[in-house]
Amino acid sequence: MTVPSLSQFARSLTTETAFDVLAVARRLKSAGKDVIELQIGDSPFPSSSSAIRAGKAAIDAGRTTYGPSLGLPEFREAAAKLVQNEFQIPATAENIVVAPGAKPFEQFFCEAFLEPGDEVLIFEPAFPTYAPNLARRGATAVTVPLRQEHQFRPDPRAVERFLHQSRRPKAIFLNTPHNPTGGVATADDLRAIADLIRGQDIAVFSDEPYCHMVWNGQHRSILAEAGMIHQCVAAFTFSKSYSMSGWRLGFAVAAPEVVTVIGKMINTALSCVPPFVQIAGKAALEYDREERNATMAKFRAKVERLVRELSEVQEVTVVMPAGTFYVFPNVEPICRRLGITSHGLAMYLLEGADDSRGVACLGGECFGPAGQGFLRFSCAEPDDRLSAAVAFFRDAINRSDRVARYLKANPKYRQP
Repeated sequence: MTVPSLSQFARSLTTETAFDVLAVARRLKSAGKDVIELQIGDSPFPSSSSAIRAGKAAIDAGRTTYGPSLGLPEFREAAAKLVQNEFQIPATAENIVVAPGAKPFEQFFCEAFLEPGDEVLIFEPAFPTYAPNLARRGATAVTVPLRQEHQFRPDPRAVERFLHQSRRPKAIFLNTPHNPTGGVATADDLRAIADLIRGQDIAVFSDEPYCHMVWNGQHRSILAEAGMIHQCVAAFTFSKSYSMSGWRLGFAVAAPEVVTVIGKMINTALSCVPPFVQIAGKAALEYDREERNATMAKFRAKVERLVRELSEVQEVTVVMPAGTFYVFPNVEPICRRLGITSHGLAMYLLEGADDSRGVACLGGECFGPAGQGFLRFSCAEPDDRLSAAVAFFRDAINRSDRVARYLKANPKYRQP
């Protein structure tokens, strides 16, 4: 028996590479290999305490049935207060809609605003699920590289060129703090972008999962700029701030008309987010701020440790990220010397450098061509394991015999 022919979209669909590498890492671990897992953006810390207590109590109280597709009114109110008080976004409960994490809002944004042939500005390296969601709507990505020498910040001049030179400019994907580079848009950057698009038929997807991981100053959202709440959809998640990745809880902030449309999409695709999950999230928002901030301080210390130790490795150029818990070192000289792509180098560290130990990370090209020559390390392991990963990396890049053997078995990773 054969299945009916799949659609062109299904056949061309790409995935988030971190989960692909995760599968390889877990397979090797199950076979007995010691793998230091720095490939995926998950928290090594437990979910915040009030969330756990409230979630358990809600399950015991029977809050396990359907709920409103837009989200529980009390959760929407709590989320609005958070973004209003902490990020100066002029939101009320009517501006909030709830989904299982931030990622679904990429798809809903594209379905809400894009028609086939529309053009969307994306700063690269970029989160790998942006492109498939554009493809769902037949839209075209216009990519602009982020530069290490510019602290991986989005350049408003690129937005201006996009508006004036693109045939059908319609949307911008803006991710700050930025995954994978750790770049953070400044207040001036956001103000300049807002001034360029204000009043135009341009929508912005503002991807803000790392809003509490800004290491100097505080997070700024473009929705705090005058009028931007009417042109933007901002996505937030509990996965990073409250270590609740497995709960699958996020929310978006947008104009009430857009919230209503996204609510219909959630209704037809997902029904709702489980009430007990939202009750846990509400408790986290209301009671776990100090705990959250203490956890963020631990993340910052991890990032600083990883940057400090990577900076001591020859042929590596690394800058302290302005946000997130990723470190994005430039390893192009190593790749040239070894004749291997940066993602090939990442897979070599995992599979080929040693028989009993490996380090899982991602090659920068997993986030688009602008990421070539970089590696992305997450800080989602204990401190001693972070140090062990750097020591392993330093040794592995000088084991030319192992590299040659790995490339012979995996020629797809040879540099052109």
